Amino acid sequence: MDKLLYGVAYYDEYMPYDRLDTDILMMKEAGINVVRIAESTWSTVEPQDGVFDFTHTDRVLNAMHKAGISVIVGTPTYAVPTWLVRKYPDILAITPDGPNRYGARQNMDISNPNFRKHAEIVIRKIMEHVKDHPAIIGYQVDNETKAYNTAGPEVQKLFVKYMQEKFKSLDVINKEFGLDYWSNRINNWNDFPSTVGTINASLGSEFSKFQRKLVTDYLTWQASIVKEYKHPEQFVTQNFDLDWRGYSYGIQPDVDHFAAAKAMDIAGVDIYHPTQDKLTGIEISLGGDLTRSMKGGKNYLVLETEAQGFAQWVPYTGQLRLQAFSHLASGANMVEYWHWHSIHNSFETYWKGLLSHDFEPNPTYNEAKTIGKDFERLSSHLINLKKKNKVAVLFSNEALTAFKWFGFGWGSKESYNDILRPLYDALYRMNVGVDFVDPSSNNLEDYKLIVVPALYAAPDSLLQRLNRFVKNGGHVVYTFKSGFSDQNVKVRTSKQPGIIEEACGISYSQFTIPENVSLKGDPYNVGVEKNKVSTWMELITPTTAKVLAYYDHPVWGKYAAITENSYGKGLATYIGCSTSTAVTEKIVEGALKKADLWGLDQQLSFPLITKSGVNEKGKTIHYYFNYSSVASSFSYPYKEGKELLSSESVIKNKEIQIEPWGLKIIEEN
Repeated sequence: MDKLLYGVAYYDEYMPYDRLDTDILMMKEAGINVVRIAESTWSTVEPQDGVFDFTHTDRVLNAMHKAGISVIVGTPTYAVPTWLVRKYPDILAITPDGPNRYGARQNMDISNPNFRKHAEIVIRKIMEHVKDHPAIIGYQVDNETKAYNTAGPEVQKLFVKYMQEKFKSLDVINKEFGLDYWSNRINNWNDFPSTVGTINASLGSEFSKFQRKLVTDYLTWQASIVKEYKHPEQFVTQNFDLDWRGYSYGIQPDVDHFAAAKAMDIAGVDIYHPTQDKLTGIEISLGGDLTRSMKGGKNYLVLETEAQGFAQWVPYTGQLRLQAFSHLASGANMVEYWHWHSIHNSFETYWKGLLSHDFEPNPTYNEAKTIGKDFERLSSHLINLKKKNKVAVLFSNEALTAFKWFGFGWGSKESYNDILRPLYDALYRMNVGVDFVDPSSNNLEDYKLIVVPALYAAPDSLLQRLNRFVKNGGHVVYTFKSGFSDQNVKVRTSKQPGIIEEACGISYSQFTIPENVSLKGDPYNVGVEKNKVSTWMELITPTTAKVLAYYDHPVWGKYAAITENSYGKGLATYIGCSTSTAVTEKIVEGALKKADLWGLDQQLSFPLITKSGVNEKGKTIHYYFNYSSVASSFSYPYKEGKELLSSESVIKNKEIQIEPWGLKIIEEN
């Protein structure tokens, strides 16, 4: 890419009256230089089986090209038309809750042959029609794709075939999955039961892995079709999304992002987050770090984020700018709002776009105009920012799924992301640059510190690799429930925490739910309330490890809660219990310092956030963000340069003032 992209999703099909020319004029005023179209409108493009109408597509493509606005075309396969369901009722997914009904999007079985046949037809017809249009810079395949919990009889047959190919023998499956329990043993492939009712975590987790593979295969299939038509200078992407808690939260449980992203030229992401007094930038940072890591550090596209969004998300003055540049600071080359206009009917009527329902300029739109101008003016300085981090978070879809089966015991509500997020948040708040790695990553040795949340299910090879990482001089921070079971969710018969006990220098055989338990002596000086242990505690006995904290309890007080162990040239820290945010931050801070990763950026902490990278000119860019309603200041610690927004010169140790919800961008000379 040779310029920053600033865009919106645009739906001519949804407009209550023709205002395309007016919209384009307003887009140009706002500096919008790209729109995404068509990904939601299969029933408009193909109103009946084999009948195609590209009126809206052509109108928008031609008008945008005339205005100098680029276009990303989406394949419309994530929302199926009525005629297709009438013709093939079986395309609606059968989930554990029963057959889906028509109405909602993403209600189909993505493996269904009839769905696939007609999805391919509409994709090819669109591509044949638009492939040579000069406005198009790229294509988005599908939309926030998942398997949608499809689990009907035909999917179960596919799963049995998958199991036969992977494990070859039922004897292997019975042994590795422990299926003798409650007579779950399978003695004939024809007797293989549906997984919908399974009580076996190994089998259930394997089915979840299979569902994620359905997503990877489906997106790879779509991308391969589009690549038959696209021009060499055009890209294929997908708008991956994150775990959802009313906003983007953590690792997506239903998609293997690293595997699915391999079929894409550029990784894309949808990131939604709280604003107003709850704006922290954490979700922007996490989503960006994850998406950048999908393609080994390459820049990525933000295909959706909010302008106004939900009523509670209408941004304060300055926040839209703060958000937009926060995306760039993590390595985004595009920021695109969902969507341009607020729609007047149906489910997302009150998910407001950049314009409200009256289509008139508003404070959010007026602020977007300043962003568009700055993106254009500063594009050559900010495009293709390269980041080289020394800290990584190791996440695992397999561990996430396995943890979901057992968590902290029956009835517990905590998820894998509830363990990952506090660790990531601590790093973010301390201004530590982070990448994500997963068990497939081949670059663990590029990092000095790897943070490993709840690696509950993992093969021996991964745990042995982590041991070698420490032995060779790396630092690892593990949490509880790491190393416990193998890749088939079979609990290891060795001392816990399994293979990593060698590097961690500890062992335990019991764990419990803490009641009235604290850390003895308040070792991190956080005060009584923040010193308490909650949710989970492992009763750890050190072998070679140094104890950083014991439990404070009349019975459990002899056991270690937090340890660190020198192993070879490196250090392994083990957190054996659920700690408060304050304690977690202290543990992470200690690990960073011992890994010699405590530097100039760590002189600042949230709400002053700084991120950096190297631009195409080979110059270092420092972003500084104030995620606060109160003005702040800091002493600039790097070599002299220029603040790009104001064009003011900056020298080392200069006091920099940042207004509430404001930002500074400094390019070193």
